[in-house]
Amino acid sequence: MKKSGATRRALLGGLGAGVAGATLLKSQQDPSRDSTRVPGMDELKTVVEFEAVMYAKVPRETYTYTAYGSEGEFTLRRNRQAFDWVELVPRAMVDVSSVKTATQTLGTPMNYPMMVSPSAVHGPLYRDGEMATHQGAAAASATPMIISANASFPVDKIAAAAARPIWWQLYPQEDMDHTRDLLDRALAAGAKAIAMTVDQQASYYERSLHDRNLNAAPLGRAGRAGGGRGAAAAAASNPYRVSPGRLWYSWEYADQVHKMLSVPLLVKGVLTGEDAKAFVDHGFDGIYVSNHGGRSLDYDPSTLEVLTEVVDAVPARVPVLFDGGIRSGSDILKALALGAKAVCLGRAIRWGLGAYGPAGVQRVLEILQAELVMAMAQTGRPDLASIDRTLVRTHFR
Repeated sequence: MKKSGATRRALLGGLGAGVAGATLLKSQQDPSRDSTRVPGMDELKTVVEFEAVMYAKVPRETYTYTAYGSEGEFTLRRNRQAFDWVELVPRAMVDVSSVKTATQTLGTPMNYPMMVSPSAVHGPLYRDGEMATHQGAAAASATPMIISANASFPVDKIAAAAARPIWWQLYPQEDMDHTRDLLDRALAAGAKAIAMTVDQQASYYERSLHDRNLNAAPLGRAGRAGGGRGAAAAAASNPYRVSPGRLWYSWEYADQVHKMLSVPLLVKGVLTGEDAKAFVDHGFDGIYVSNHGGRSLDYDPSTLEVLTEVVDAVPARVPVLFDGGIRSGSDILKALALGAKAVCLGRAIRWGLGAYGPAGVQRVLEILQAELVMAMAQTGRPDLASIDRTLVRTHFR
């Protein structure tokens, strides 16, 4: 008797093929992800377009780590909204046939008044992590990079990836020997300045909680899944939802760090003129206005709103850096008009890296550089020295 060709394996295979092509299966996919086609990099004309490409390419938890702000994300949104409350006031009859953007900050030369801000764990965004970020930044008119203390790769390896200036970010460590070791490594790698972060960043992010049923665990300190467990541990050990490792900061520690350095020391995380003045009085060489990209205390003010207060509180010789919500060249111009010496770029750089690797970082910076030149020309400001507060009208709410 001849056996039937319809074996169980063949039947199951046919059933699987049918299910795979069924309309029902499509309903399980993320409706916000358009997977039909990823555009070429040369098709993107603005920085915000890189976010969608990065979102399409990386796992949900990697995107969420870049995107979220503290708690309900009021400050994250306000950082961006504040730029809408500042108008640019152009000058007529000014020769802007040549626009000059070169400057220097604490001895570091810059072709444009912008830097890559310190942000953690670039490895999940692209295989070469911060090394690729440094390469992309260096290719974009030698843009300096501030390397995060929580980078995916060692500082010496990142620094060696491109022959361009680097700074390094320090998170205070109670063990002074450990602090000295970290600083020694950064300095040996060629760090031209140290930015010490002092804000009390929270460990509680509602956006991560929304993803908890989607098999998307938040990224932890070293880029591994498990940030949720760390947050729970922090909450169990104290009632503040802040890592216990940040609750002890003191002026004594800051003074000791300053004595260890032969390069400039900045403070990152300043939001008031009072704090800015105090840090200058304690010998800090620069102030970095930041609310951790909206990842510190929710309902902090936006960084743009407090920028002039901070600038006015410190001597003119003390440079003030700025980050928070920058998405265009006109945003950069507004921050410069309100007193920033240079701006630092965080999420926009991560979008470029996650979307296209080092070429994406380079392209994001080149777009912002071109937009800044265009905005300066359109407002009649031929160089950085001509940018002042008469360039803007503010309507902060």
